[in-house]
Amino acid sequence: MELDKLRTKLSSLDQELVKLIAARQEIVAEIGRTKVTSGKSTRDFKREKDVLDLARNTAHELEVDPDLAEQIMQLLIRSSLTYQERDRVVAEGKGDGQSVLVIGGAGKMGGWFVEFFESQGFEVFIADPGVAEDDHHFPDWRQAGIDFDVIVVAAPLAKSGEILVELATKSPKGLIFDIGSLKTPLKEGLHKLCKAGCRVTSLHPMFGPDTRLLSGRHLIFVNAGCPDATAQAKAMFAATMVEKLDMELDDHDRLIAYVLGLSHALNIVFFTALAESGEAAPKLARLSSTTFDSQLLVAANVARENPHLYFEIQKLNQFGQQPLDALFEAAGRVRELVASGDEAAFVKLMENGKEYLARRS
Repeated sequence: MELDKLRTKLSSLDQELVKLIAARQEIVAEIGRTKVTSGKSTRDFKREKDVLDLARNTAHELEVDPDLAEQIMQLLIRSSLTYQERDRVVAEGKGDGQSVLVIGGAGKMGGWFVEFFESQGFEVFIADPGVAEDDHHFPDWRQAGIDFDVIVVAAPLAKSGEILVELATKSPKGLIFDIGSLKTPLKEGLHKLCKAGCRVTSLHPMFGPDTRLLSGRHLIFVNAGCPDATAQAKAMFAATMVEKLDMELDDHDRLIAYVLGLSHALNIVFFTALAESGEAAPKLARLSSTTFDSQLLVAANVARENPHLYFEIQKLNQFGQQPLDALFEAAGRVRELVASGDEAAFVKLMENGKEYLARRS
C-alpha cells in the first residue's frame, strides 16, 4: 500500500481508539454514580491492579510492549478517577446555598478554591484588586463585608497576615481559613482570631492550581486552636480523595523549610549555575542525560513560578535559614571532596544519602 493509504488507515484506527475511550468514559461515569449511591469509595486499588494486570497480560499475548499498555491504562484510570471525584464532589456538595468569600480569588490558588466551592453549590464571592466590582466581585475585601458562611484568605503571604489581623477586629461568624504556604507571617492573625472566639483554622494545599485529581495529593490542616473549625474544613473535602494531614502550627514552618524552601533553593541554584555557565541551552540539550533531563524538568517548573512568592517562602519562614545553610555546606563539602580526590569520603556521602532515602520510602 502507498504511504498515504497507510496513513489513512492509521487515522481511522486512531478515531476508533478515541471512540472506545469515549465509550469507556460513559461506563466510568455510570460506575461513579453507582459508587455514590452505594456509599463505596471512589478509588479501589485492587480493581486498579486487576485492570493493569489484564492490560499487561493481553499486551503480552498480542506481542505489544506491556509497559506501553500499562502506561496507557494508568492514564485512563487517572482520567476516570478525575471524572468520578468531580462528580462525587458535586453530588455530595456541602454548599446548599451557603456563601463563601475568597479573598484573592482572582489568583491561581484562589481561583482553584473558587471553582471547588462553586462545584459544591456555594454562592461564591471574590475579593481581589484585579476584579471589576459587581454583585459578586469586590476590588477590596472590606467592601464585601464579613457576613459569609466561609471566608478563605488566599492573598500573598504578607498581605494575608494583615487581613487575618484585621478580620480578628471584626469577629466574623463563619468559618475562616487561609491557604498560606507558610504560617510564620500568619501566626499573629490566627492567634487573634482564635482569641476573639472566631472559628478559624489554617490549610496548606500541597498541590498547584492546575491539579484536577486530588487522589495522591496532600492537604495539610494546621491547628490554629479551634478543633471544630478544622473538622468543618475537613468535611468540605470528604468527597475527594485528598490525603488529609494534621499538623500543629509550631511544627509546620520547620518542616516546610525543607520540603519547600530547600527544594526550591536547590533548583534555583541549579538553573542559575546553568544560566551563568556561558553554555548555550540548545548545546546542553543535545548532550542531555536521564538525570539531567529529570532535574531540568523540575527546575523549569520552578523557574515558571511566581518569584515574589518564592522569595516570601524563603524570607518569611523563621526556620528558613537553616536549610539554606545546610545546602551551602553540603555543596561546599562535595566540591572539597572532588578537589582533594577523596573518593572514599565521596562514596560514603552517597551511601549515607542512599540509606536516608531508602528509609523515607
